[in-house]
Amino acid sequence: MTAVTQPPSQPKPVTDLSRDDARRLALRAQGLLGAPDRRAGVRGMLRRLGAVQLDTISVLARSHELVPYARLGAVGRPAVEAAYWADAHSFEYWSHAACILPIEEWPHFAFRRRARRAKGHRWHVMEDSARSCAAVLDRLKADGPLTTTELGGGRKGGEWWDWSETKIAVEWLLDTGEVVCTRRRAWKRVYDLAERAVPAELLHDDLADAECLRRLVAQAGAALGVATRADLADYHRLKAEQVDAVIADSGLVPVEVEGWGKAAWADPAALAAPPRGRHRTTLLSPFDSLIWDRPRTERVFGFTHRLEAYVPRPQRIHGYFAMPLLTGGRLRGRVDPAREGSTLVARQVSMDGRSAVAPMAQALREAAAWVGCDAVRVERCDDPALAAALRTELDRRQPAG
Repeated sequence: MTAVTQPPSQPKPVTDLSRDDARRLALRAQGLLGAPDRRAGVRGMLRRLGAVQLDTISVLARSHELVPYARLGAVGRPAVEAAYWADAHSFEYWSHAACILPIEEWPHFAFRRRARRAKGHRWHVMEDSARSCAAVLDRLKADGPLTTTELGGGRKGGEWWDWSETKIAVEWLLDTGEVVCTRRRAWKRVYDLAERAVPAELLHDDLADAECLRRLVAQAGAALGVATRADLADYHRLKAEQVDAVIADSGLVPVEVEGWGKAAWADPAALAAPPRGRHRTTLLSPFDSLIWDRPRTERVFGFTHRLEAYVPRPQRIHGYFAMPLLTGGRLRGRVDPAREGSTLVARQVSMDGRSAVAPMAQALREAAAWVGCDAVRVERCDDPALAAALRTELDRRQPAG
């Protein structure tokens, strides 16, 4: 076993975990091991994960829809949207990236809102901050909730980053907490006044930075199961020193994980009950929180994950939106999907051996059915023998037509 490098103040580990222990703890913490909690549904999943990332790319579906699909199965896409946004259940803010967050976490992002205010501006600087912000607030008070377009337009007319004064103002107000994104409409943020969108008992920035950070580190630890300091920091994009300042009071306990070579912490509730149950076979969004952090994904699963959507086409290895295959608690392949009419097209597939063929076929069929496709076609595979086996498996299971 590799020795763990610990700072002098690191407490003695309460237990040793094998690599498989850590992997199973991570899967259960993310809702991908054991029976899915269908009664809690999408809202329960959001509370469990603490954050669900949003992204503009939509292939089979948008990423925030793929995350509950991976855990709960074929939840209807309108039901997913309603679960996120109805009844002031959540809000959008900066966590790991732009994320949907449970509304009860609003007070715990006070530290970030204060930091934005202290900075005084975001990427863009307003020509007349007081006037522009007042105009946005007045419009939202009178006519909100509104999109940027309804407020007057997001761009001056140039490139996408050439924002209008109104767009800069409303995003600044979002950063600092006077305005809340209450949902997305045609992928545009819908803004409202915080006093209208956030329940009164939560609408405050009273919590000190240390209390906010303790909560977010503890929440990240519960959502990860077992984690290094870097893992904990990455989950809500905290700084390493912020994690260090609160880890001792977070409720997480120090553990030693085989092969990690780094100090680690675990959720004591996760340690109290060995992870058991059925493993989900599914395709994961590249933005799924199970695989947010590349070094962690390699450490936990021995799997190198990279989003290639922004890589020039000739340099892509696995495809534009390669979705990892999770099966048997391991990452066993990838597929770059697309839709052509009622056919799900696997534009590029790779699999970890013959035993991954049947799970890949199952995952493709289930994903196709979820998005309303009745056939699957495989275009390319990096192994001709596995490609033939996958096509045979799909033909054997698909209805003749």
